[in-house]
Amino acid sequence: MEYRHHLSFDTHEEGKLTLEEYLDRVVFYKKRPFTRTQFRRFMFAQSKPYPDMIELVSYLKVQYGLKIVAVSNEARELNAYRIQKFKLNRFVDSFISSCFVHLRKPDADIFRLVLDIAQTPVNQVVYIENTPMFVRIAEGLGIRSILHTDYKSTFAKLISFGLQPDE
Repeated sequence: MEYRHHLSFDTHEEGKLTLEEYLDRVVFYKKRPFTRTQFRRFMFAQSKPYPDMIELVSYLKVQYGLKIVAVSNEARELNAYRIQKFKLNRFVDSFISSCFVHLRKPDADIFRLVLDIAQTPVNQVVYIENTPMFVRIAEGLGIRSILHTDYKSTFAKLISFGLQPDE
C-alpha cells in the first residue's frame, strides 16, 4: 500500500485524482477488513485544529487589516472538509491549495502564484510554515517566513515582524 500511495499521492493532492479514485488505486485494490466509509471516517478524523493559532491569526487579521492566504498541499475533499469543519473561511481570504492550482510545495511557482493573487508587496508578506524546506524556498523568493514549531515561538516571531496583538 505504501508503494501505491507513493505513486499516486502527488497526483491526488494536485486535484487530478478524486478521493474515490485514490482509494481505488491505493487502498481498495484488494479486499480489506474495513469498509470504504470506515476508512474515510478514520482519515478525516485525523484532522485537528490549532485553536490558539486560529484565534491569533483571526485577531491579527482584524487588528491590522491583513489579507490571509492559506497555501497548502491538500487533496480537494480533505481541503473542503477542513475549511468547513474548522470554519477557516471565516478569516482566510484565499485558499491556494494544490488541488485547486495543480501545483504543490516545494514548487516555487506556488509561492509566486500566491504573491500574484494577493497583490501584496513581498516585503509585506509573512509566511508561517511547519516544513523547513518550504520556509527556505519562500525565503529564497524574499518572503519573510516563520518556521512554526509551537505557538510561543511563532507568536514571538510575529511580534518581531511588528505584528503585536493589543492586550
